Amino acid sequence: MPQLPEDFAPRLTAWYRLHRRDLPWRANRDPYRVWVSEIMLQQTRVEAVKSYYTRFMAALPSVRKLAEADEEVLMTLWAGLGYYRRARYLQQCAQTVVADHHGRFPETAAELRKLPGIGRYTAGAIASIAFGQAAPAVDGNVLRVLARYCASPVDADTAEQMLLPHYRKGECGDFTQSLMELGATVCLPNGEPSCSACPLAGECRARKLGTPTAFPPPAVKAKRRIEQLTVLILRCGGKVALRKRPETGVLAGLWELPNRAGEHPEWGKEFGHIAATFRSKHIFTHIEWHMLVLEVDCPREHPGFVWSAPGE
Repeated sequence: MPQLPEDFAPRLTAWYRLHRRDLPWRANRDPYRVWVSEIMLQQTRVEAVKSYYTRFMAALPSVRKLAEADEEVLMTLWAGLGYYRRARYLQQCAQTVVADHHGRFPETAAELRKLPGIGRYTAGAIASIAFGQAAPAVDGNVLRVLARYCASPVDADTAEQMLLPHYRKGECGDFTQSLMELGATVCLPNGEPSCSACPLAGECRARKLGTPTAFPPPAVKAKRRIEQLTVLILRCGGKVALRKRPETGVLAGLWELPNRAGEHPEWGKEFGHIAATFRSKHIFTHIEWHMLVLEVDCPREHPGFVWSAPGE
């Protein structure tokens, strides 16, 4: 296993304190704030999260407020962030913290991982940032930094073993965040890294080889599954028909336009006059929806849907 030098953590934390971004979740180290930010940041860009995080905290400023929140309020606050299962796990976790832990988050990574929706990385992030525990939080940014530093692929287990001896009391949170920050702002995943701004550049083996972007080796991406859908925009008296998705699966529990699998260009005639037809596409991580969209003028509000005016 590759070894890191003694001054690895001090150099990174010193760099971090000088160059860290001013992000709203860094205002303090309250575990609730740290936790919500880490869940929001999963597979979502920092710039996209900022405004959502600020609005979420204004509406639900504590774990108890989140635990008690109406589901529709929660989904409205989350709308647009995607991966909606995260929001449901947030509330389940909040309810567990309130019910089983008197509203206080456990302080160790091992105990945090027992909570709904908190995995290995998030547990390490909360334990180190909020509670000052020696608990590595290994994400893609950290793996990339270490892989380039060592010029060798590094998995999560190896990364944790490499990093754990370098956690020092009083600096655990900054060390965790310094690794994240370096990967997000300097040791970039796309394009050339900014090696001239890196505090580790002098010992970085991938840089010495002249091939930093070769590490880590690119993962083989799974091919997206294509699904054909027919979608109806049913209009009646200024209102549009909506229905709620099932509580499991893609976009679970969210409101949607009526749709069905396959192409059914005549389906809209069941409800009224087909006024327009067009095609659209929506891309998820592993699925592409190829949609035939039918705009339908309805003479009446058909049962089985919720009819809502825009802005309601």
